[in-house]
Amino acid sequence: MSTETETVARPEDHPIAPYLRMDRMPHIWCPTCGIGTIVKCFASALGEAGVDLDKTAIVSGIGCTGRVAGYMNLDAFHATHGRAIPFATGLKLGRPELEVVVFSGDGDLSGIGGNHFIHAARRNIDVTAIVLNNLNYGMTGGQVSGTTPEWSVTSTTAFGNPEREFDICALAGTAGANYVARCSPLHGWEMKEIMKQALAKKGFSLVEVISPCPTHFGRYNEMKETPAMLRWLGERALPVERFRGLAAEQRHGHFPVGTLVDRDEPGFNERYETVRARAQQQ
Repeated sequence: MSTETETVARPEDHPIAPYLRMDRMPHIWCPTCGIGTIVKCFASALGEAGVDLDKTAIVSGIGCTGRVAGYMNLDAFHATHGRAIPFATGLKLGRPELEVVVFSGDGDLSGIGGNHFIHAARRNIDVTAIVLNNLNYGMTGGQVSGTTPEWSVTSTTAFGNPEREFDICALAGTAGANYVARCSPLHGWEMKEIMKQALAKKGFSLVEVISPCPTHFGRYNEMKETPAMLRWLGERALPVERFRGLAAEQRHGHFPVGTLVDRDEPGFNERYETVRARAQQQ
């Protein structure tokens, strides 16, 4: 009989455990949901970027992704549906020394919260928004959303979605965001590096993650198993340089991943300080 003591791995020994509220585990997300990969990459990005957790706050709305705030070991605010960005904006203006991060889903950010999203990018508020785009309203039954690919089947478009999908990244860049990037759970290392860049960038940063939802979107579109959904993503995701080299007709059915916008325009907090200084001179 061996007298050696067996080492049993404990959840609290995991490298990202310091960034999570381990007493709230296990989480509620469906098996193989892409949110787990996103949380892992976000926690790793916080660690590698040397972010002060005592000066970092996370704000979320309603939906599957909205639950991220409750599991991160950070000061958190769980806002109402679509209202994460205005709450985050107020927090950043009131406490400009904080690193403020919004975690949102595609329906929460670009659907009911779309107007707030546009103006956050326009203002270039110094907030990092991470949006999980699972191509449908995943928590409430798999209904069609603004990002559902055209002709895809959902619980409310049984014969295919007749609408064109919404490009979250294109809107953010056009509206004025300083940093815009897209990735997927297939690109774990790249996702972590993108998140580090977004956290370091002044002004509004958007990271969109096209993520599997096997429970609803995959099941309705003949991708009941996660490997099939990941292959579907892999066939469509192209490095941004390669995507931009394609003719318009060749781009159909594909989307670019990587850094899409990277500029250094003054953020709203900086502009606000200019206004305040002018007011004090009067």
